[in-house]
Amino acid sequence: MTKRVQIMTRIGAICLLLLSFGVYGFFKARIFMAGPQITIISPANGQSVSEPLTSIAGKAVNVASLYLNGRKIFTDKDGNFAESLLLANGYNTIEVSGADKFNRKINKILELVYQ
Repeated sequence: MTKRVQIMTRIGAICLLLLSFGVYGFFKARIFMAGPQITIISPANGQSVSEPLTSIAGKAVNVASLYLNGRKIFTDKDGNFAESLLLANGYNTIEVSGADKFNRKINKILELVYQ
């Protein structure tokens, strides 16, 4: 091989290596770029409940702090949370809010009717 071919091969290998690092970095960072996400699993929005004490369960992803009606709650290592809440008679509005470490915020409103 000539000297020129050796240099071009090395440059190509370095470019390929840098491209691989860039793609891997983007793949790992895409989760953080998406921001915080909250999913309420149960109860369903608009549901009527017959018991005053209800359990709010869901999953939070990329959340550094999580609140249920202004009260701090915690998640397990997988991001799942479950909290009990006492409902008033009639229409109830429940707010689940969170923020990530970059202070990007998200709010989810859950509306329940206790009969």
